[in-house]
Amino acid sequence: MLDILREPWPWYIGGPLVGLMVPLLLLAGNKRFGISSTLRQACSAIIPTKAAFFKDYDWKADSWNLMFVAGIVLGALLSTQLLGGGNTPDLSSETIIELSALGITDFSGLVPKEVFNWSNLLTGQGFVFMVLGGFLVGFGARYGGGCTSGHAIMGLSMLQFASLMAVIGFFVGGLFITHFLMPYLF
Repeated sequence: MLDILREPWPWYIGGPLVGLMVPLLLLAGNKRFGISSTLRQACSAIIPTKAAFFKDYDWKADSWNLMFVAGIVLGALLSTQLLGGGNTPDLSSETIIELSALGITDFSGLVPKEVFNWSNLLTGQGFVFMVLGGFLVGFGARYGGGCTSGHAIMGLSMLQFASLMAVIGFFVGGLFITHFLMPYLF
């Protein structure tokens, strides 16, 4: 039985399970699935500030979302500690060839160590990937009214045109970065 939990689940099992969260949350009190709003809730709850963005927000009304994120963290911790996690997903041979051409050779972790490490943080490449990229993701999630999972899972299921445009933008942006910008950053 534990072997089933130790192996990655195929898309046709994991995808529907994630997809079923949408109607379950809607039925359980008109809740919306998304993770990026949790940062605002956490900041409103623990950071004493007079900024209206945090002060005028009732974080207690959406405290269920904080519990949801805590469950994600706890589930990840338990699965790695009790189920022997740490296995990195297999990459396709085409992906390995393309990344190797960019100078990435260590595929032992979830992210390439040649790019994401503390010593690389102070280089131009590390600054672009980690600091500028992190800022753009955070700013984009706030400005766009949600993150990739919120728009792609919740917004599309509710037939929101803004989410459709956001998801198209995510894919176009990802393709642009991968094929046109990334080769110049290595």
